[in-house]
Amino acid sequence: MSEEKSLNFIEEIVEEDLRTGKHGGRVLTRFPPEPNGYLHIGHAKSICLNFGLAQQYNGKTNLRFDDTNPVTEDTEYVESIKKDIQWLGFQWAEELYTSDYFETLYSYAVELIKKGLAYVDDSTAEEIAAAKGTPTEPGVPTPYRDRSVTENLALFADMRAGKYKDGEKVLRAKIDLASPNMHLRDPLLYRIKHAHHHRTGNQWCIYPMYDFAHGQSDSIEKITHSICTLEFIPHRPLYDWCIDKLEIFPSKQYEFARLNMTYTVMSKRKLLQLVNEKFVESWDDPRMPTISGLRRRGYTPASIRNFCDKIGVQKRENMIDVSLLEFCIREDLNKTAWRRMAVLDPIKLVITNYPDGQIEDLVGENNPEVEGGEGSRIIPFSKELWIERDDFMEDAPKKFFRLGPGLSVRLKHAYIVTCNDFVKDENGKVTEVHCTYVPNSKSGEDTSGLKVKGTIHWISVPHAKEAEVRLYDRLFNDENPAAAENFKESINPASLHIVERAFIEPDLANATPGKGYQFIRLGYFTLDTHSTPEHLVFNRTVTLKDSWGKEVKKNG
Repeated sequence: MSEEKSLNFIEEIVEEDLRTGKHGGRVLTRFPPEPNGYLHIGHAKSICLNFGLAQQYNGKTNLRFDDTNPVTEDTEYVESIKKDIQWLGFQWAEELYTSDYFETLYSYAVELIKKGLAYVDDSTAEEIAAAKGTPTEPGVPTPYRDRSVTENLALFADMRAGKYKDGEKVLRAKIDLASPNMHLRDPLLYRIKHAHHHRTGNQWCIYPMYDFAHGQSDSIEKITHSICTLEFIPHRPLYDWCIDKLEIFPSKQYEFARLNMTYTVMSKRKLLQLVNEKFVESWDDPRMPTISGLRRRGYTPASIRNFCDKIGVQKRENMIDVSLLEFCIREDLNKTAWRRMAVLDPIKLVITNYPDGQIEDLVGENNPEVEGGEGSRIIPFSKELWIERDDFMEDAPKKFFRLGPGLSVRLKHAYIVTCNDFVKDENGKVTEVHCTYVPNSKSGEDTSGLKVKGTIHWISVPHAKEAEVRLYDRLFNDENPAAAENFKESINPASLHIVERAFIEPDLANATPGKGYQFIRLGYFTLDTHSTPEHLVFNRTVTLKDSWGKEVKKNG
């Protein structure tokens, strides 16, 4: 009998709300990204939590773009976010934008002014910051705090009408300048920003601050459980204050620990630096922790959802080892990836006693981990083969179970061969290995009675397709690059190694991006999205084993 999984603290809250009939038994969550960059693995945790919670309790999830800062936002980001969420396997109930509510939010601000709970302040940003005091000293009022309701209404209308320059005036809530919570010391509600908005154009020149727009947007949509990360705990009293004073639907905010992962940075600002300063190719560079980067690298939606499920939902910050994410993709690809052969560092093997011009069509299962093998493919075999240079040693040690003078191995899906000779070029580099094969040792039909300890992969020379293969590794050498004074100093110079001329099975010419392949003995790979039929490019998703874990133990 399987052990029942315990509820996380948010599930406990939802179940209690359902038990007591709160919100009429409804569950409506939202995922509210700002469209100022590409989503990363940290957002995936939030997506899985919000959408997963709604699915679990027969609820719904809205996708709401927090588009209140026109300077940094773009339609490109909107489209990438939608694509990422759908790729992860989720679909929103409604696609909404905070800009849909600009008129309503403006009317809410007017209502606060009328109640004497908001005022227009002409102070500079520096003056406002100085007047707010410190965590141990109360703030002091600026000269504009006691303006009349009539004057504030007129000034706020003039702000909307575009009569003032950026930074000339702001609208502030009138709460408590002595509050121990700095967020309640008359926080900004609106600022002037003469900038083109990606949806509303030049219709507005004042924009609500996040803390004002967020809770009210939740309330307008009647969100039952507004789930944020822990850094928003100090913002919750303001969230509640606005809803209470406006007497609108009482959405509630709950906080969970964001995802922190080793050898990774999650800050959009830092990720943007990596892109702009050309440390990576783009937002979807396969070394990036962005969802689009992980997708291009060959990560599957199932592996990311499984990762998010394994790390769970906590109330305290912690650091997740990236090896857990790598474990999840290995586990998924082992079950789903088709097996293929590829040679990255080729050396020619000639079978001297194999008939000239003869071609055999051998058969290999697509996935031996699955019953029935998920079908099979034809693998052409001939007299001349490419093998990995590492699979031959001129002076092989005792436990080298591959090729060397007098040594025998099995060629995967094919025959047993024995090395008799090899050829070197003028620089002393081995260029050809000469072997003989045992005709009655064919895989599946072997009657030779011979036993060999090693099996190596190969590609038939006349049938080989050429490809570029990109071997990706972790982008940072530092376990916690985000904590470094200059995170860019810990970038791993070996995070990408390009093999310009690898040989692959002819069947791989039909590969499609997103489909996982295990290159036998080499790792898991997928076709790059920028690949073309004329120039095939494969990206390594992950190695077959955790080589970093071994390295850490060895050096520790």
